[in-house]
This record gives sequence, structure tokens and C-alpha cells, in this order.
Amino acid sequence: MADRLVGERRARAAEADEDPDEPVRVPLRLSRRGIVVLSSLGALVLAVIGWVIFFSSALDVRTVAIQGLQNDQLTVDEVRQAVGPLQHGPLARVDLDAVQHRVQAIPRVARAEVWRGWPHTLRIKVIERQPVAAVKGADGKFTQMDASGVSFATADTPPAGVPVVQLQLSQPAQDAAAVLPQAALVQGAVKVAAGLPAEVAKQGPSLLVRSYDDIEIGLPSGVTIRWGSPEQVDRKAVVLRALLKQSAKVYDVTAPDAPAISS
Repeated sequence: MADRLVGERRARAAEADEDPDEPVRVPLRLSRRGIVVLSSLGALVLAVIGWVIFFSSALDVRTVAIQGLQNDQLTVDEVRQAVGPLQHGPLARVDLDAVQHRVQAIPRVARAEVWRGWPHTLRIKVIERQPVAAVKGADGKFTQMDASGVSFATADTPPAGVPVVQLQLSQPAQDAAAVLPQAALVQGAVKVAAGLPAEVAKQGPSLLVRSYDDIEIGLPSGVTIRWGSPEQVDRKAVVLRALLKQSAKVYDVTAPDAPAISS
């Protein structure tokens, strides 16, 4: 009987092109109880991992790393103070958007990037606002403004190498205040300051605003640049850069297609 069974197995193996002497593989099958046990163990492991990451102190924030600060006008302590209580607790639970909004609420901050540096570091990259103009107020103080026209700091003196804007409005400009308020005139002057050629802006020139169409730039050397309105800033800057190759006392780019110089 046994010989007959072995013979049948060999015959079937030959038909299937299999090795008749290879041991029979019995598929591993878990019982329902085994599946439940393994599933429970897996869930327990995930629960432990989740607790360690989100609720235990094992992965708490221990360091707030801040980069991008360019000078002592904005300090690490000020940024950390702005973050406040959000810098404590498990790193995984830190609300990165909330941290970003808090940091960007600092007047000197133009933009902030926040991310997690595992296992214990909250990382913040700060992009500071850069002054393109300092607007002299009636109180004699200077308000710094960036290229987008946002004012972010006030001091007794303007930053070195930054154009200074001063309003000396003509009577017609004062009469037209309802149409063109001082704030609009300041924004126009800041636009001009932001578009000046670098070799002019770094001299810290004065921008005298008499009206919307009458902006005059004075350089420390005594040179005067008649700029006109804040329109066509890019075009005027290109023309002025070309004119500056010639020695003169007055450069006029009020009409950039018909510029003029005079001694």
C-alpha cells in the first residue's frame, strides 16, 4: 500500500515537473485567536510609540535654534519671547503655523520659516525687513520702511546708507490732500527710494517731496537729481545710471525719454 502511494506521488511529481523527494510544504495558517493576539500586540506597540512621540517628555523641545538674524536690531531673545509657550512640550505637538504667525508679527520680520529638527530642536529661519528709506517725521524721528512700504522701526537717526524722505509740500499739494494724502506721497517716495541705482542709494541721499509730481533727490556731494513723479521708476533709474557717467551738478530724469544735465 505504502509503495503504491509513493509511486502515485512520484507520478504526480513527474507530471508537474517537481522533485518527488522534496518535502511537502504545509502553508502556515494562524488561528483566529492568533490573529487577534498579533493585532493586539501591533496596536499596543503603535500606542506606545504614539505616547512616546506625542505625550511623553522623551521628545520634548529642548532647543530653539534661530537663524537668519543679521544684526543686533533683532535678537534671539526677542524671537524666543514671541514664540512664548509654544516652544515647550513634545516637539511633535508644536503648532508650526502658530509659531510662524507669532514670529512674523514681530515688526522687523518680513517672513519666517519653521520646522522640526528631531529629536529635540524647534528650528526657525527669520528673514528680516531691509530699510530702503527712512521717513523723517514732524517730531524729527526717522521711520524705516521696506521696499513694500511697510514701516517697521523708528529711531532718532536714519540708518547709514539709506535714503531719507522728507515732506516739504507745496501749497497746491496741501490743497489736494483729500485726493493725495501724505501717506500716498510717502509711499510714492519710498517706491522711488527702492528703485534708485545702488550707487546712488548707498550714499544716503535725501528725497525732498514737494508734490506727487515733484520729487527731488539731493546727494551728499551737492548733486541734485530732479526725479519728478514715482511713475516709470525702473526706466528713470536706467536713464539716470547712464547720465551719471557724465559730470554735472543737476541731472533731470523727470521725462526719461528726454533727460537733461546741467552744470
